[in-house]
This record gives sequence, C-alpha cells and structure tokens, in this order.
Amino acid sequence: MTDYQLLKEIIQWDIKSWSKALLFWEKNVDWNQVENGLELGGREGGLSLWLALKGKTTLCTDLNNIKETAEKLHVKHQVTALISYENLDAAAIPYENHFDVIVFKSIIGGIGRNDNFEIQKKVFKEIYKALKPGGKLLFAENLIGSQVHKKLRVRYANWGSPWRYLSISEMEECLSIFSSYELKTTGFLATLGRGEKQRKFFAAIDQLFWNHVTPSKWKYIAYGVAQK
Repeated sequence: MTDYQLLKEIIQWDIKSWSKALLFWEKNVDWNQVENGLELGGREGGLSLWLALKGKTTLCTDLNNIKETAEKLHVKHQVTALISYENLDAAAIPYENHFDVIVFKSIIGGIGRNDNFEIQKKVFKEIYKALKPGGKLLFAENLIGSQVHKKLRVRYANWGSPWRYLSISEMEECLSIFSSYELKTTGFLATLGRGEKQRKFFAAIDQLFWNHVTPSKWKYIAYGVAQK
C-alpha cells in the first residue's frame, strides 16, 4: 500500500487538502507522551486507524452504528486490539480528565445544523472536560470560506444549506477556553473538484498559489492543535 492509499483511508475525501492537518498534528504533539485517544464523528474510523497505527489505545465513536461502519477498516489493518467502539454524542461526552488526545475532522458544521452555534460551542467544552490536564485537541473543520463556497454549497451540496459552517472568529471563540491553541487555514479551489482526481489537482494549485494569496477567511479548512 502506498502512502497516498493509506492517506485516502484515513482522510477519505479531498485527501491532499485535509492531510495537511495530519502533518501538522504529527509535528505538534509529543507522541511519546500519548497513551490513549478519542475520535469523535468517526464514521469509517480513519482517524482512529491513524492513532492505532501509532500504537495508541483508541476509542472510536460516532452518534450511531460506529462499530458497523468503522470496524472493517481496522480489521484490514490488524489494529482492532487497540480500538474500542462507542456510540457517543460529541455534545455530551461521558468522560472527564480521561484522554491524552481527542481528534475530529469535519463534524462541527453538521452538529450545528439549522444555525445552532450554542451546541457547537458545547462540543468544545465537552472536549475540554474529557481531556486530561495538558491533553490536546487535534481539530480539522470546514470553515464558511468565500462567497463562492457559500453559494456552491447551497446549490450543489445536499447538506450545504442546513449545516452551520464556522467563521474563523467563531472557531477562535470556541477554542478560547483552552490554555493555548494554534490555528491554520488551507484550501480554496480543491473543494470545487467534482472527483478526487480533480480535487487533488486543484489542491496542488492551492498549495502553489491560492493558499499564499487568499486571505484566511476565504479558505474552507481550519486545522490545528489546542491544549487544555
């Protein structure tokens, strides 16, 4: 299996753009200090796979049916001994001071559907509670992006209208409860690709040009690390 094939199983969509978060997390966490982790909104369990391949005990979660949707990938990579499964609401995490890292990708917009910013903020408070002192949140989330992104989501994406995408200032408000955080942005063209091959091509253009000339508020991905 090539590195790109593995990335595809971990990231699943718009791989070249979203995998920038993985690279950032790799460099900004002392993995020798991490024993356990929690993935929120796991779906197919890609980020749980990533943690388990590092040898970390991992709780893979989503709102419903997480074992049915995620276990197959973990069996394929022979990491099931490190992973357990739990149906869990990210806005009501039943753990306190428990995890070294908590990781999510693209879940906050769906949780805040129909303009519910309060529940989006609650997710971050629940994550803070569930982390050990000094524990870290590894986040990657869709932003509102530019006016072009807003219009295309409403027109072409079935989920685009009810989802509540965060602005950078709202993301910073959510992260302000942590002792420190670092937030990066990326992506402008790639999300407009109609297939993964086209998204990969557009992401390369983003990295060469658009990421350097567009303001952060026009980009559609926020990623980073926050420490409790």
